[in-house]
Amino acid sequence: MLNVIWLALMVFGVGVAAFTGKAGAVTDAAFAAGKLAIETIIQLAGMMALWMGLMKIAEKSGMMEGLAVVLRPFVRWIFPTVPGNHPAIGAILMNISANMLGLGSAATPMGLKAMQELQELNPDKETASEAMCTFLTLNTSSITLIPGTIIALRAASGSVSPSEIVGATLVASFIAGIIGITLDWLVRRYNRMRGEAKRR
Repeated sequence: MLNVIWLALMVFGVGVAAFTGKAGAVTDAAFAAGKLAIETIIQLAGMMALWMGLMKIAEKSGMMEGLAVVLRPFVRWIFPTVPGNHPAIGAILMNISANMLGLGSAATPMGLKAMQELQELNPDKETASEAMCTFLTLNTSSITLIPGTIIALRAASGSVSPSEIVGATLVASFIAGIIGITLDWLVRRYNRMRGEAKRR
C-alpha cells in the first residue's frame, strides 16, 4: 500500500510540475537532494564508525552484561508472568542493555529472540500476551544513555556541539519509559478487572 501511495505522490508531483512549467525546478531539486544525501552519508560514516566502535568496546568489556545484572530485579518485577529462569528474561535484559547503550544493531536480534521466547509462553498464539505487550512498550520507550545516531546526525548537519543532546535525550527517554510502563500497568489492571467482572 505504501508503494502505491509513494508512486501516486511522485506522479502527482511531476504532473503538477509539468502543468505549471516547473519541470526544470523539479529536476534541479532532485539533483540537489541527491547530492545532499550523499554528502550526509559520507559525513555520517565517520561519526557512526566512532560511536559504534565505542559501543562495541563497551559491549566487549562486559558493560552490557553488567547493566543486565543491575536491571534483573526490575525486569523480574515488570514481567511477573515470565519465570525467572526462562531464556526470555535473558533476551529481554540484553535487549534493554543494548538499547540503553545505543547499540541498535545488537538490540534488534535480542528483541526478536525475546519475542520468540515470550511467544512460547503465550497460551493464545493468535493474540499478544501481556508480557509481549509490556516488552514492546519497554522496547519502544527505552531509556537511552548514549544516543549515538542522533549525535552523528547533528554532527553531519553542522552542529557546534552535537553531543549536547545527551542530557535532553536521557530525560525525555526516561519520562517516556515511565509513562509507557505506567500506562501498560494500568491497561493490564483494567483488563484483569474486566475479565474478573465477566466471570462473575
